[in-house]
Amino acid sequence: MMENLLLAFGLTLFAGLATGIGSVLAFFTSTTNTRFLSLALGFSAGVMIYVSMIEIFFKAQESLVHALGNEQGHWVTVAAFFGGMVVIALIDKWIPKAGNPHEVKKVEDMTKGNAGVKDPDLLKMGTFTALAIAIHNFPEGIATFTAALNDPTLGIAIAAAIAIHNIPEGIAVSVPVYFATGDKKKAFKLSFLSGLSEPVGAILAYLLLMPFLNETMFGILFAGVAGIMVFISLDELLPASRRYGEAHLSIYGVVAGMAVMALSLLLFI
Repeated sequence: MMENLLLAFGLTLFAGLATGIGSVLAFFTSTTNTRFLSLALGFSAGVMIYVSMIEIFFKAQESLVHALGNEQGHWVTVAAFFGGMVVIALIDKWIPKAGNPHEVKKVEDMTKGNAGVKDPDLLKMGTFTALAIAIHNFPEGIATFTAALNDPTLGIAIAAAIAIHNIPEGIAVSVPVYFATGDKKKAFKLSFLSGLSEPVGAILAYLLLMPFLNETMFGILFAGVAGIMVFISLDELLPASRRYGEAHLSIYGVVAGMAVMALSLLLFI
């Protein structure tokens, strides 16, 4: 149990701090590699949709049916699944559009002008984006932690998928802050800190939920996690992937992500 706990927290920390990777990449490129991002975001969506609908949903249903009976177990599974979607949708609704980390931003669109020229609007955009990411990543941290605690193989796959989609979020924070202040350290720090909400979500999940974690609570949590990840994929990852201008690559990425996830699940049966 302790090994799974440490692994679950470590994977959540890795996924969250991938925003720092995006921040570093932004400092060493003058243009966005749209083909890579389109493929990577599509791949991430494929992994998350497949594992949610094929593995996590049915594990949740199995637990709830065992705990509550056949009919009630099925109803609660579906309710928790859509409940997860509602939670993440409300979080998205509260985030101002200008600061939404899932509004597509390219490096070249935000580097017009000289670094260090004071631009309050640019600095405000970067700060709002960092805050938005921190709020948005909190339930993702709970999702990664819960999945990894129950099944380390699933946890690794989910952490990798979330890490991929956190990379462009790091770019969205660091570039406007850097070009408003000329301070790479400040830009990296803000981007890095915004990703820490994922491990914070994991810690709170452990402290608040673990004392009550029985078969019913586990099933509800897992079904909610599946809903959260499907919503993120459909509402954020796929549209962002296509808006980077590589529609076919986006779909190829989805199929590849599903295939890799399916293969990994088959290998660990």
